[in-house]
Formats: sequence, C-alpha cells, structure tokens
Amino acid sequence: MPVQQKLAGKFIVIEGLEGAGKSTAIQYIQDWLISKGLSEQKIELTREPGGTVLAEKMRDIVKMDVDDEQLDDKAELLIMYAARVQLVEHKIKPALADNKVVIGDRHNWSSLAYQGGGRGIDLNLIRDIKQVALGDFKADFTLFLDIEPELGLSRARGRGELDRIERLAIDFFNRSRAVFQQLVADEPSAVCIDASQSFTDVETAIKQQLDTWLASL
Repeated sequence: MPVQQKLAGKFIVIEGLEGAGKSTAIQYIQDWLISKGLSEQKIELTREPGGTVLAEKMRDIVKMDVDDEQLDDKAELLIMYAARVQLVEHKIKPALADNKVVIGDRHNWSSLAYQGGGRGIDLNLIRDIKQVALGDFKADFTLFLDIEPELGLSRARGRGELDRIERLAIDFFNRSRAVFQQLVADEPSAVCIDASQSFTDVETAIKQQLDTWLASL
C-alpha cells in the first residue's frame, strides 16, 4: 500500500507539559509527513483548547485572569470539553474525512492530566464526560514529550510572561506528569519521547517513532 494511502485520515497528537517543545515537535512531524510525499494541503494543524472561532474564545476564558472571580475547576474542565467538541466536529473530523493527516497540539489526555492529575478531579468522571462529548473518538498515534516540570517551566518563562495555568505550583505539574506517564504506559498506540534532550535528538527520536508506527500500519 502506498505511504500516502496508509497515512490518509490519520490523527496524530502531541502531548506534554508546558515547555516540552510541542510546537517545535509539530514542525518535525509536518516535515516528516512531507518527506513521505504528502503535500502541505493534506496536512491540518490544530491546537487545544482552540482551533475554531468559538473554541478560541473558550481558550481565552481558560487563559484569562479575573480579579474578583476564580474559574472553578469543574467549569474549566467543561469548557475544555466544549472547546474540544467544537474542534473535533467542525475541523478534525471533516479533515480526516477528506483524507488529510491532522496533527493536534494536545487532545483528550491533557484533560486527564491537567484537570484530573493536576486539579484532582476524579479521572473516571472525566472519562465519563469524554464518552458523552466524543464517544470513542481518539488519536491514531500519540507522542508524549516527557520533561521535568522545573525544566519545562524554565523554558516557558524564557518565552515571556506566564499565563494563568503556567503560574500554578510545581506540584500541579508533577501530578499532571504522573498521569501522562501512566496514560502512555497503558496505550499501545502511544510513545514517550525524552523532551529534555537537544532539539536534534528530539527530532531524531520523533521521526524514528513515526517510522516505526508507519511500518505497523
């Protein structure tokens, strides 16, 4: 089967903590896809929360600071899923139906890790919400960029002012990381990449893992 046909309609997701290098990794994946013969028109990039007009407005709510009203943890979780539904139904699914490859900057695991591990919301409750919102929809392949929270946040600070979530206590990110690590350990269609390596080594590792995945299709 031709490579382009194998990859048609596949959803690849990058997950990781702040400062793990997701944006750079997405460029590596895009370069790899092009090297396999895909045109840029057959590659769709998305991010969460966001990716559609309404979902981007929901992203603004999650990121914003309000002096006299704190966003409740459960409200944050539900906004994340509302934005995710908009993105999946209005952008991701249509792109996959058009045989495009979709590269997602975060997806469902981020809610399990951040709102579950970080915020302490019951993981089974989150899974129930996911089932209502998305059913059995999931990524075809997930790459988790693993990094020590201290290093990741140091990198994030180097990009500029931290947002509401990036300013949370280090324990929040340690708990989130633990959930990410368990998720990747339990999912056959996922791999862990050491994101503390040099950019060159991370790129090599990502492309090797993508080659292995492609060979399995």
